[in-house]
Amino acid sequence: MVTRIVAQKAAKKATRQVAAAVNGTLGLTGERMSKVDTAWLRMDSAANLMMIVGVWILKPGVSHKAVCERIEDRLLRYPRFGQRVEQDAAGATWVMDQDFDIKRHVVVEKLAHKSKGHEQQALQDRLAALAMQPLDMHYPLWQFHLVEHYQGGSALMVRIHHCIADGLALVAVTQSLVDGGSLPPLHIPKHPPHGGLEGAEDWIADTLIKPMTEVAVKALDAAGHGAANALEMMTEPQKGVEKGLAGSVDLAKMAYQVIRDGAALALMPDDSHTRLKGIPGSSKRVAWCEPIPLEEVKAVSKALNCSINDVLLSCVAGAIGEYLRSFGDDTAGKEIRAMVPVNLRSLEDLYKLGNRFGLAPVVLPIGLDNPVERVYEVRRRMRHMKGSMQPLMAYGLLAVAGLLIKPAQDAMLSLFSKKTTAVMTNVPGPREKLKFCGATMDQSLFWVPQSGTVGLGVSILSYGGGVQFGIMSDATLCPEPQKIIDEFEPEFAKLAMVTLMLPWGE
Repeated sequence: MVTRIVAQKAAKKATRQVAAAVNGTLGLTGERMSKVDTAWLRMDSAANLMMIVGVWILKPGVSHKAVCERIEDRLLRYPRFGQRVEQDAAGATWVMDQDFDIKRHVVVEKLAHKSKGHEQQALQDRLAALAMQPLDMHYPLWQFHLVEHYQGGSALMVRIHHCIADGLALVAVTQSLVDGGSLPPLHIPKHPPHGGLEGAEDWIADTLIKPMTEVAVKALDAAGHGAANALEMMTEPQKGVEKGLAGSVDLAKMAYQVIRDGAALALMPDDSHTRLKGIPGSSKRVAWCEPIPLEEVKAVSKALNCSINDVLLSCVAGAIGEYLRSFGDDTAGKEIRAMVPVNLRSLEDLYKLGNRFGLAPVVLPIGLDNPVERVYEVRRRMRHMKGSMQPLMAYGLLAVAGLLIKPAQDAMLSLFSKKTTAVMTNVPGPREKLKFCGATMDQSLFWVPQSGTVGLGVSILSYGGGVQFGIMSDATLCPEPQKIIDEFEPEFAKLAMVTLMLPWGE
């Protein structure tokens, strides 16, 4: 018994030392938060808290003790998860939490009593409530909530403040938490072996970690070199680009495109007016559906000569359109804009936390009834977006926002709210189901936060051979998101049926 306790203490000490080494120092007293991360820290509002929220459905169940041990052993190897935030007039600083207690961050939940068959609704209600419950600023800004007994297994809900990391970075964190997962390395090789980082699935290297061109990332870094340069780039694009890109022929060639796309981002027309836009309240709703077989989605995309992404986005547009028409709303000629995160990390930066992504505006044609016409229109728009610098400009806007006092930041970030109906993530997960503490992760869903007055969050996740849709909505603007969810599968079925009926031999 004594030997085991000593071994456990030694393991925890080693974990803290590894975490410190990853951070580059064993005597960490404080580290300034980046400007972009500071922007996310300050973006909390009464209607939208800046938390990434997710849930794992595990079978069979797992114990609180096992989850605590796994989280403490794996998650704390990333220094950020042992640090709290101290704010000051100039920004914020990461400092080690000397009073860290794992049981404060991994808590047991009891769902409201529901009759058999309604447990999912109880879980969705609790997750929606947690999405509007602020994290305690006195401690590291994350928390796991374990429902030990849920549908013959367990449910693990997670909340992580966006200032710690973006959703793409947290995929790497997830990889370290699952059984057999790879731990964060102290050094990422410059030229990782074929197929991605050792211990990482091919799906990460092949489909997720494909950032914009290296030249574009260099342009981003050059543009955000300092407060004056960043602000100048947004207020006087021509002047800012000339400074930021001077001295490089390759970067200079991008100047015109940066100016054009920066102006396009600022001058985007407002969305079509629908019941999904307006002033949000202070409560959320959550809903998700059963997975659609990924092989069926692939078959439709291949038959129509479009991407899987085109098919899925078309189904989103169709489901939202049907939802609005169910209230008698006229959707003819209408379209809504969704902001989609775009990765700006290189492969070598996969395990670094923080926020390194841009936002690409995707316009969904909700007024098109014909499913084939709609999927081709989505394909046309997605192709038009390729090579766009708008995600870089959105990143630059966030960098500038992190430098401003909150009223000015709020005014700047309202740009997105006025022109956006939804925030949408589309993340490809592993082909095989993962295990956590010996249990199979049967379902995995997560949502990135909406900001400002945006009231709709859509999540598309392919995992374990299926594609799952989830919605987190403002209860005032969209009180019954399950009605949208219920339209996803029929919209896909309609598209599949029409695809089969097309005159392929003519």
